[in-house]
Amino acid sequence: MTFSNDSFPDMVQWAKLIDPDGEIADIAWTLAQCNSILKDPIWQESNMGMNHKVTINTGLPQGTWRGNNQGVASSVPTFADFVFGIGMLTSYSKVDQAEAELNGQGNKFRYVQDQSHIMGMSQQVATAMFYANEAINPKQFTGFSPYYSALSTTVAQTAKNVINAGGSGNANASLWQINWGDDTIYNLFPKGSTAGLVYKDKGDTRGLYDANGNEFEGFTSYFEWKIGLCIKNWEYVSRLANIDTTTAGLKGTSPPDLNYYMCEMAGMPPESTARFSGITETDAPGDPRPGTNGAWYCNRAVRIALDQQAIRDKNVLISYREFAGEAVMFWRDFPVRVSDCLLKTEATIS
Repeated sequence: MTFSNDSFPDMVQWAKLIDPDGEIADIAWTLAQCNSILKDPIWQESNMGMNHKVTINTGLPQGTWRGNNQGVASSVPTFADFVFGIGMLTSYSKVDQAEAELNGQGNKFRYVQDQSHIMGMSQQVATAMFYANEAINPKQFTGFSPYYSALSTTVAQTAKNVINAGGSGNANASLWQINWGDDTIYNLFPKGSTAGLVYKDKGDTRGLYDANGNEFEGFTSYFEWKIGLCIKNWEYVSRLANIDTTTAGLKGTSPPDLNYYMCEMAGMPPESTARFSGITETDAPGDPRPGTNGAWYCNRAVRIALDQQAIRDKNVLISYREFAGEAVMFWRDFPVRVSDCLLKTEATIS
């Protein structure tokens, strides 16, 4: 919603929220989005305040094929430190007390305003999970796309897990596979803080100020979300990029075969993450926190195309299972999530 003075709901907006019977109207949230990516991540407390440092194994020691009376060369593992940032998204909901209490609808009127702020911030965070970039806006954290933005391993090592679907121009989409886990991919919150969106009612009334600096009594709600993303092991994420969403691609007569590419993506993570039951002693006996929570993420255009191709090809890899009382599509053992924050106007990556 947009209000006058960029801060407060005015009387016109108030009137639009009132039904003929004087009650607050039931709102049609037409700008709501499906962003299930906010439900899946694992959260960890950072170890550096608004930053988080992880140590990654970059090389293994090598043994020596030894003969009798021959020495053995020493070798050591190599490690590197990486620091991931945390961003802070905040908002205030401010409502004139006299306006809110017209017809005795103060609490419900505030609830509508607060829900709008929560919905807007949730959409911002979901978008940031994929597209935020600290190099462009240092106040944000960095999402997945900047890490997986090249097709050549000479540009970025993560290119090994980026597949080109052949699209060009600026009408592309991406399909992601993400394996959330304590030692793989997880969201961050600052040390000593709280995970998720924090809501604070700032009290019964407090002084608010109009555009001219004049004070009046009103209600204030404060919203704060401190969040970061740690890609501790890049092998646990894969991206199918450059999916053309026009009639030359998904809407055409010869669209890219999404299931073919998903088979390739499913084989990219290390073997130990491909099973929801976790690792076994033969995989990584020193890993104290086995298993991952994997999912596919795409926008509605890609999801529709995946459905259509499954019907056409009688795909046996897709199934539907009940989860929390609703049917959820699974591709092999991973749920397929629709995320409206994923664009179909991505530029081609190369």
